[in-house]
Order: sequence, then C-alpha cells, then structure tokens
Amino acid sequence: MSARKKVQAFVRVKPTDDFAHEMIRYGDDDKTIDIHLKKDTRRGVVNNQQTDWSFKLDGVLHDASQDLVYETVAKDVVSQALNGYNGTIMCYGQTGAGKTYTMTGTTANYQHRGILPRALQQVFKMIEERPSHAITVRVSYLEIYNESLFDLLSTLPYVGPSVTPVTIVENSQGVFIKGLSVHLTSQEEDAFSLLFEGETNRIIASHTMNKNSSRSHCIFTIYVEAHSRTLSDEKYITSKINLVDLAGSERLGKSGSEGRVLKEATYINKSLSFLEQAIIALGDQKRDHIPFRQCKLTHALKDSLGGNCNMVLVTNIYGEAAQLEETLSSLRFASRMKLVTTEPAVNEKYDAERMVKNLEKELALLKQELAIHDSLANRSLVNYDPMDEIQIAEINSQVRRYLEGTLDEIDIINLRQIQEVFNQFRVVLSQQEQEVESALRRKYTLIDKNDFAAISAVQKAGLMDADGHLVGEPDGQGFGLGVAPFSTKPGKKPKSRKTFKEQFRPSTPPPKPVAFEDFKNERGSEINRIFKENKSILNERRKRASETTQRINAIKKEMDMTKEALNFQKSLREKQGEYEKKGLIIIDEEEFLLILKLKDLKKQYRTEYQDLRDLRAEIQYCQHLVDQCRHRLLTEFDIWYNESFFIPEDMQVALKPGSSIRPGLVPVSRIVSLGEDDQDKFSQLQQTMLPKSPDSISFYNAKVKTEQKHSYLKTMRSFQQARRK
Repeated sequence: MSARKKVQAFVRVKPTDDFAHEMIRYGDDDKTIDIHLKKDTRRGVVNNQQTDWSFKLDGVLHDASQDLVYETVAKDVVSQALNGYNGTIMCYGQTGAGKTYTMTGTTANYQHRGILPRALQQVFKMIEERPSHAITVRVSYLEIYNESLFDLLSTLPYVGPSVTPVTIVENSQGVFIKGLSVHLTSQEEDAFSLLFEGETNRIIASHTMNKNSSRSHCIFTIYVEAHSRTLSDEKYITSKINLVDLAGSERLGKSGSEGRVLKEATYINKSLSFLEQAIIALGDQKRDHIPFRQCKLTHALKDSLGGNCNMVLVTNIYGEAAQLEETLSSLRFASRMKLVTTEPAVNEKYDAERMVKNLEKELALLKQELAIHDSLANRSLVNYDPMDEIQIAEINSQVRRYLEGTLDEIDIINLRQIQEVFNQFRVVLSQQEQEVESALRRKYTLIDKNDFAAISAVQKAGLMDADGHLVGEPDGQGFGLGVAPFSTKPGKKPKSRKTFKEQFRPSTPPPKPVAFEDFKNERGSEINRIFKENKSILNERRKRASETTQRINAIKKEMDMTKEALNFQKSLREKQGEYEKKGLIIIDEEEFLLILKLKDLKKQYRTEYQDLRDLRAEIQYCQHLVDQCRHRLLTEFDIWYNESFFIPEDMQVALKPGSSIRPGLVPVSRIVSLGEDDQDKFSQLQQTMLPKSPDSISFYNAKVKTEQKHSYLKTMRSFQQARRK
C-alpha cells in the first residue's frame, strides 16, 4: 500500500529594486519567510491588528536562477514519473509575479527556459539512459479561458477542428479530457515544437500590472508509457506529468482592467477562489465532500489535488511593499496547500499482446500435461494441436477426390478435422471460380459497360466499331466481325505502344505537385537521381561535421576541466612550498600527468578543428552542386510542364529538339519548389554558430520551425484578404 505524502510548497520572490527589507525577512534555513506590518495609528490606542506573520515552507527561492529553481522544484518529480508515479507542478500567485516565466521561461534565451522545457529535456535524456525499456512520450496542451476548455494544439494541420467540444469526463479510472488531442513525440525537438505551437495560441492581454498577462489557466501534460524490453512480464507502467500555469489573481483597482479584460479577470478570480476552497476542504481531515466540480479548473485537476501523484506548488510573490496584501494572500494559500496530502502509487497496466504470449506458453504446458494423463490412462493418441500443412493438404486432396467422385466418403476423426473439411470445400470452390474467370478473360475482352472512359479508349484504338462490337468478337460462325487495326495487318510492323499520357491529353492540367512527381520519374529521372546523390553526400558531410563539432566541444570541455585541475595542483604546490633542483622546479607525478594530458588534448583539438575546416569546405562545394541540380531540375520541369499541358498539339512538332522555336518559361516561383527545408537551413546555421550548450540544438530548431510556420500562415492570410478586396 502506498504511503501518504504532503504536498511540497515553495516560494519564489520576483527580483525588484524596491525590495521591502523592513517588512519581508528570510530565515537562515531558507525555508521560512517572515512578514512584518507597521500598526495603523489611525485605529486608535487600542489596536489589536495583527502585524507579524511567519510562514514555514519547503523552500524560499530568492534571486534564484532558472537552473536552481528546476533542480529544487521539479527534477525529482520528473525522475519519479519515469518510474510510474504521476506528478503535478503548479505555479500560483499574483498577476505579474513571474508564474509564466517560472513555468515556461522565455524562448529568446536558452538559459532562461523554464520548468516545462527543462522537464521535456530531462524526460528524453532519461529515456536515452534506459535502453532496456521501450518508452513512448505523448503530450497535450489544455487552456481554460472564461470557464471554457480549448485545445491549444488544435491548430496543427493534421489535427483539424474537433467535431465534439472539449469536455471533462469522469470514469472509474479517473478524470480525462474528452476531445483533447494527444500527440506522440519521438524526439525532443518534436516536443518543443508542440510546446511553442501551444504558446503562440495562448490568450494574453495588457494591464498596468503586467504587459503580457496570461488570461487563462493552462495545463501541459506529458504522458509516459514504459515497456520492458528484457522481461516477458505483461505488466507495464504509465504516468503523466501535469505542468499547470495558473492565471494570476488581480485586484481590479490596481490593474485598471476594463471591458473584455475585466470580464476575464472576474472569471480568473472566481476560479482561483474555488481552487482555494477545494484546498481548504482537502486540508480539513473532517470534511467528507470536496467541491471539485465548482469550476473547470478544480474538476480538471481532481486527480492531482490530493490524488495519486507527487505534487509541488510554486508560489510567486512580489517583494515590494505596495503588493504586501497580495503577497500575504499567496503565502496563506501556500501554507494551506502544505496541509494537503497525496497518495502516490505506481501506475501498472497489462499489455494484452504479452499476456496472449504468456497464455500460449501456459497452454502448451497444459497440453503436455494432458498428453501425459492420456498415456497413463491408456487412452488412444489424441491430437490436440492445430493441423499442420501436411494434414491440411491431405484433407484438400480428399475433398477434391470426393467432388470428382473417386472417393465415396470422408472419414470423421475429430472436431478439428470436421472444421477443416468445410474450410477446404470453400477453398476448392473459390479456386474453381477463379479458373473459370481466367479462362473467360483469355478468350474474351471483358469491359464494364458503365466505364465510358474505357469504352472511348477502346474505340479510339480501333478495337471496337461504332455499333459497340469488339474487333474479333465471335458471331457464332467461328470468326469475328469488324475491321482489324492497321497495326495487325500482314507485312506491317507494330508501332511502339504509347503511354496513356501521350495518347490522351487531359482537358485540364494536373496539379503541379502531381505533375512534378511524374516528371521526376520520367523525363527528369536522371537529373533527380544526380540531385538525390548530391543531397545524400551533402547530408553525410553535414552529419560528420556535426559529430566533429560535438567532439570538439567535448575536448574543449575536458581541456577546461584539466586546466582547472592543473591550476589546483599548482596552487597546492605553492602553499606547501616549491622544491628546486639545479634551478628547476620539482613537480609531483599527478601534476606531470595533467600537463601531458593537456598537451594531448590540445593536439586532438587542433586535429579535429582542421578536420572540421576541411568538412566545411566540402559542405560548401556540395551545397553549390545541390543548388545547381535543383535549379536545373526546376527549369527542366518548367519547360516540360508547358510543353505537355499548355502548348497546342499542332505546335508540338515545331517545339521538338532542333527547332528554332522555344516555349516561354513560367516563373520558377510558381512551381512547386525543391527549396531547402528548415532542417537544411538550421544545419547550415549550426555549423557556423553552434550555441554554447549542445543540448540547446533541439530547442532552437523547434523555435525556428515554429516561427517560420506562423510567418508563412500570416503571409497566406494577408494574401487571402488582398484577394477578397
């Protein structure tokens, strides 16, 4: 039975130049925060106003970096998620206090990324460290705006608009969101792309407290499913991590919200009030009923609040005197959250496929035991196994002989044999039908009467007369009626058979993507082959350059560590006193080995760097060849498309090779381009401007793709609006 565990609550203070040092003090244990207010003298001499509060939490994060926040708050929760434990990390606080910065961070700077992208990175890194498990990761992104549920990933092209609205549904397994799209992510970059896609769809507004205030609650969920590759056990574990970015509570008098923003603030404060009521009820051991269904937020988080998960709360507060009332309210909420207990437990499920395999093994053992029992009981040999190919072939032969009349009856042995006899009757009947149809096709030409296109093609080919009779069709007298085609007359060589495209020119040109595929397979096949070969060589050189760059970074890192160790040995030698012999300083063996190691690393670094320079030169040359092939392929396709579908047939003779007439070219920009994809561009950028941290590649790659996608959509919308005008 799983043990109960209290919710962890942390406080993060937003840095400010106007910090209230006299009113806010931190304890020496970094877990206590004390609030002091001066008494209001306007209340008179007898004044029972409370002026001091002390809050004991799991940690106070003041002037903490994003790295420290993640290490303190989220790392353990994510680690346990891959062991089957659900986790929830929630950011709560006043508007503008830094909740979204803590949860998501900024996409402009990799070092300032928040808990959410770091959690994705940790999940995929841990997957790489567990080769004995097959782990799949899925993600979803939910938004709660004005008590309505929205899928932030519904704008993806392969998702499309949902027919059913997004609703919260409860069953015996818990709470789930019906209509919310869940996306499989096989690599870190795909997960970042989904995160950035959802972030661009969030609703924000501006007021006096925050220029980019989130106007909705958002829940990003990571679903993990792990199967063992080594054990045959049908059990597997599942877990989910809910990363909750709550909209900030705000006092309307301070924020100055009006109109739509005022309505949004009303819904936000109302839902946060219901959340606090649910937390108070969970902290009261005597309460039987918890009001989860008062709002969509508490209903969606029912499994997380006091359920089967590890839960962490990050309360974001201001450090300014002007916001002290809201700070006290947020700290009270954190204290109440610490009273809530959860019951984390491993989520185990059963794999149906593996269960079937285990049952098959057990069935084989039971059959062996049954055979032993029959032998001990002196029973005749009974075959309990399914029939093999030899037995099935024997039954097929008996059925055929029975149908031919050479076999009077088929002996009945057991139930399996009866079933197989009927099955072989069906097989023989199907084979006979196929043989009859094949014989008819060899003797006659079978055309569907409703297929007018086929009938028209046959008439043009001279295989059918005007009355609808086929050439060579028997008239009952042993010969066919009609005129034979010119190509079948004696003494005439048969002409080469033209393709359907050459025989019948379509009335409307096909779409260029379809025509381009045909061109690459036919007339442009050689150019396309050379293009693919050059592209393959280019990708191989880029891959080698990327690997060389990673090795250079690793060597540089090791050099820095060796230099630090060498400096430490030198400082230690200087403290202990230097020994000289014949004017030379005597060093110990460890320092000497470090010097040799640094020398070897520098040599490796120079070698690898020279290889990288050579590879970059090769990449530049290969890129030039690829660009040339791409341009040639596009130009040839342009000419072929015009000649094939736009120029009249009577002009085709004049346009053959050797003629002085040349068709005009359609602008290349209107053709389906073979332009570089985002990965090609990013790979080139990576070679020249590799970020400081190698782990940031997928982060920046996803960011570039998302920005380019939305830029393209924005341009297309502007074009559509211009056309309407």
